Amino acid sequence: MHVNSSKNIEFMNWLLRLIGIGSLLLVLIVPKSFAQKYKSDSSYVHFFSSAPMEDIEAKNFDGQSAFNLATGEIVFSIPIISFTFAKSLMQEHFNENYLESDKYPKASFRGKIYGYDPAAQVTQKASAKGIMKIHGVEQEMSVLGELKINEGKIEMKAKFPIKLEDYKIKIPKVVFYNIAEIVEVTINFNYEKID
Repeated sequence: MHVNSSKNIEFMNWLLRLIGIGSLLLVLIVPKSFAQKYKSDSSYVHFFSSAPMEDIEAKNFDGQSAFNLATGEIVFSIPIISFTFAKSLMQEHFNENYLESDKYPKASFRGKIYGYDPAAQVTQKASAKGIMKIHGVEQEMSVLGELKINEGKIEMKAKFPIKLEDYKIKIPKVVFYNIAEIVEVTINFNYEKID
């Protein structure tokens, strides 16, 4: 373990800023091999809600993540305010009335990826299991997805449903027909090895 390495210290500081709770990230900070650490500043998160009155969708490119290829440990953090909508009024309601982004500024996930071969330079199926936190509420979650390892880079993709009531996100009856109770979330993270 290279305790005095400036790159290790820089990585540790970056992780602490990422979630804000160092104890959740100890498994990533204590390296078996520093070359197994990856971080992502390049992300795409999309959600889609199909409802009788209209479809609603939003995109976010500001998520950050850290992944340990050797252990499968993963964390990610998504700033809620960074979701953009086609209509500004939707964006305002999303932040002020539903997700309350001033009180709950981030959605996060911490857990582990399973079922992949870290040496395989191919696209492979994998599953993630851990704790998703949205709107201040934590829920256990299992997700199926894909992981592609290629020349020091990793791409992860997944699509999964989120039930709004599981995270205590309330939909006013006046707009009940405008917003579905379950939204489809798509994520795509691109990781680079930390030297």
